[in-house]
Amino acid sequence: MLLPDVITIGATDPQAAHAFYKSVFLPTGVEHRDERVELDLHGVAQLAVCPSEALAAEANVEPKAPGYRGYVLTYIVDQPSEVRSILDAAAQHGASVLKPAKKAMFAGFSGVFQAPDGAVWKLASSEKKDTGPAQETPVPSEVGVLLGVADTKASTAFYQALGMTVDRDYGSKYIDFKPTSGGCRLGLMDGGMLAKDAGVKESGGAGFRAAAFERVAASRDEVDSLLAAVTPAGGHVAAAGAETSPGVYSGYFVDPDGFLWRATSA
Repeated sequence: MLLPDVITIGATDPQAAHAFYKSVFLPTGVEHRDERVELDLHGVAQLAVCPSEALAAEANVEPKAPGYRGYVLTYIVDQPSEVRSILDAAAQHGASVLKPAKKAMFAGFSGVFQAPDGAVWKLASSEKKDTGPAQETPVPSEVGVLLGVADTKASTAFYQALGMTVDRDYGSKYIDFKPTSGGCRLGLMDGGMLAKDAGVKESGGAGFRAAAFERVAASRDEVDSLLAAVTPAGGHVAAAGAETSPGVYSGYFVDPDGFLWRATSA
């Protein structure tokens, strides 16, 4: 099943981005791999930061990216006070608050910020009021990726062709897929609606999004099978499967809306 195991963000200043996320999310583990830094978000998800130009070069795409990249990363915690504490930490370390922390009409309690690297994050809790003491270090119950797409039904068909199973379906407004243990939830939303929900005025456009969503496969054959299914489903392969570093086999593909994925096997 295709679900993002690792969210990789391309940044013009990877060290600054790494320092920002380390200060805001307080990861339980940090691993340095040359210019790439991987952060363990409390065992719930893996976040990586690398130079934008290096990511674009690996994927054979142009490195230019719009201010808003057309996707929103979600960080779900237990209580409203935890949403507030993370949002405050983000603002203190240079993020722009796009939507202050407050009760949401249909989604409990939430707030949105744009990190200095450009990525937009939505913090949310299903609870509208605290039910107990807040965790000193808020641990997410779920981390996800929301893609702003032109046609949710067409995008859903693409991801279903690559092996994903729909979980919640709200028609043209929102669709997501069943997550796996240790994987991020993937959701699709109309691009204009997602931008409005995030508090930005632009839809995100097309082109390089300064991010790659990575699927860690069990074998090289699984990587090749996944890449082989991309073009018939309506996407395109950006970089064919190859040994990108000793013992690591990977390839890149782009979905119909221009979002970049990496399939890799160690």
